[in-house]
Amino acid sequence: MAHDLCEVHGLHPEALERVQGEMPDGQTMLRLCDIFKALADPTRARILFALSREELCVCDLASLTGLSSSAISHQLRLLRANRLVRFRREAKMAFYSLDDEHVRLLLDQGLCHARE
Repeated sequence: MAHDLCEVHGLHPEALERVQGEMPDGQTMLRLCDIFKALADPTRARILFALSREELCVCDLASLTGLSSSAISHQLRLLRANRLVRFRREAKMAFYSLDDEHVRLLLDQGLCHARE
């Protein structure tokens, strides 16, 4: 018998009701999954870490990661589509930063957990 399974079948209606009342809707859960998919790539994670420390341009990010500007731009498009980063133009330069403090907290919590 597996030790990680219930030995008897029994439900806990009060607990189920509490959880059900707080369960996000399907669209919100899909969005959450998309965010975690975007974070699940080492290059994008490195980009987000760098941007959690400093606003950087595409050339800076390419230098940090050892990738081409084109490859970085592709990754940044995915991160922007998931509202994880934003950019601003300054003359002919595009500077990127984290979209908001939630992204920084998510990244910091994930790193903390990974280091344990």
